[in-house]
Parts: sequence; structure tokens; C-alpha cells
Amino acid sequence: MTTYVYETIPQSPGESPERFEVRQSMKDAPLTHDPKSGKPVRRVMLGGYGVLMPAARAEPMRECQQTGCCCGQEGCCERN
Repeated sequence: MTTYVYETIPQSPGESPERFEVRQSMKDAPLTHDPKSGKPVRRVMLGGYGVLMPAARAEPMRECQQTGCCCGQEGCCERN
């Protein structure tokens, strides 16, 4: 189950959106109304993503960040 953030859509000037979280399956359709108040809602997209890699691939990447020289499928770069 994934936790999604929703916010109400203001219906009049000066009305502030209210945010809430809902646990849903990724297969579930997004909510269209707040289950408590019945107000129309929209899903809020937050954050980003991280890239996870096995430790065997992390070491060359660490070297790349420190030296500017990376090893890949084509071999290692030559530093002058």
C-alpha cells in the first residue's frame, strides 16, 4: 500500500486547501472527493526518487565523484 497526499480544491476566493494522506493500492483510482468533507480533491505530487544500486556498482561511482574519472562498460577513462 502506498500513502498518497491529497488536497482539497478551493471553491471560493480566500479558501485555503486542506491536505490529508490516504493509504491506497497503486491499482486504485485517485480520489475525486475528500471522504470526510465531500469537497473535491486533487492528488499532490511530492518529492522525487532515489537510485539504489548494488554495492559492487557503488564503488566505481564513488571513485568517479572523487576523481572525475569513471569506469564503465567501455573501460576507464584516461586522466591526463
